[in-house]
Amino acid sequence: MASSPIKKVVLAYSGGLDTSVIVKWLQENYQCEVVTFTADIGQGEEVEPARAKAKALGVNEIYIDDLREEFVRDFVFPMFRANAIYEGEYLLGTSIARPLIAKRLIEIANETGADAIAHGATGKGNDQVRFELGAYALKPGIKVIAPWREWDLTSRETLMKYCEAHQIPVDFSNAKKKSPYSMDANLLHISYEGDILEDPWAEAEEDMWRWSVSPEAAPDAPEYITLGFENGDPVSLNGETMSPATLLETLNKRGGAHGIGRLDIVENRYVGMKSRGCYETPGGTILMRAHRAIESITLDREAAHLKDSIMPKYAELVYNGYWWSPERKMLQALIDESQKVVSGEVRLKLYKGAVSAVGRRSENSLFDEKIATFEDDAGAYDQKDAEGFIKLNALRLRIASQKGRGHLDDA
Repeated sequence: MASSPIKKVVLAYSGGLDTSVIVKWLQENYQCEVVTFTADIGQGEEVEPARAKAKALGVNEIYIDDLREEFVRDFVFPMFRANAIYEGEYLLGTSIARPLIAKRLIEIANETGADAIAHGATGKGNDQVRFELGAYALKPGIKVIAPWREWDLTSRETLMKYCEAHQIPVDFSNAKKKSPYSMDANLLHISYEGDILEDPWAEAEEDMWRWSVSPEAAPDAPEYITLGFENGDPVSLNGETMSPATLLETLNKRGGAHGIGRLDIVENRYVGMKSRGCYETPGGTILMRAHRAIESITLDREAAHLKDSIMPKYAELVYNGYWWSPERKMLQALIDESQKVVSGEVRLKLYKGAVSAVGRRSENSLFDEKIATFEDDAGAYDQKDAEGFIKLNALRLRIASQKGRGHLDDA
């Protein structure tokens, strides 16, 4: 085999079957040194065991980084300032983790003098796009290796045989007991794809869910919590200041205990196909409701409506992998400007799968009881003014009707 121009590769490494095979495959096919990078973004599993697995595969440079605070502070929270939801339902839990991983891959490549980065995303999914768009945006000349687009190991069985043939240390007993679902988890959510979910008519099995009880099994008594916000970001729970990661982790537990945050959708992937997925996002679901509630009393009407109008574009950019694009940064600047007044508290009710905002208050509140009241407003609002307002706004409709347009026959 001819010598490869690639001398060193940084691999996004989980320590699981796929990425363990990739380490050996890179060493064999590219004759290169492999650097492994394992990110702790709150997936709920120990990441330190990846070190021993990487060493057993002959890896000398091993990075295991705790990125939980950075993930929530610099990626999740900015996205939630936008109230970003993809296709009306998805809170973008997997999508928002990818730009951080891409960023760290490039940083490690720079630190170690690597020629390339590699990932274990399949050729059918969105993640390959997200990783690679991020990498190219941050380092235009970087080489990206995507084994799933190159090799002929197309099934779990072939991967296992490769391990046996190359003496890759894998816990075969655990491997055989692996969940039938393809799962991805971080501090914002856990996702499930595959197996029975590939039939969009089939209901997800109850024992699939890991973070939440079913709403039917949730407590019969509601729980009330209060979230404090500063400049659009949540900073406290029930008066206790918490770091971003701690706050989100705590809300996941509170929400999950009440059956909050389950989602079952069919979404449109950027690569063209429809995909059915189930998600648990308990803390994010609570945060979304709370953020909109605090915005409702602090944001000017037109500022709020402008935010809502650009939100689908923002969500699409995150979903498709354009976090590092100039257009996302432009939208973020506009969104962040609006959040300078979004501070205060929201009281929420958690009950049987639902989260309701039942109170909101802020020193920046634009809600004026004197004007909004149904009682005597002492002249704060002259109701006679509404007549001219209505006539002016009806003017174009009246003119069109006089010209024969807008008749009842057209309705």
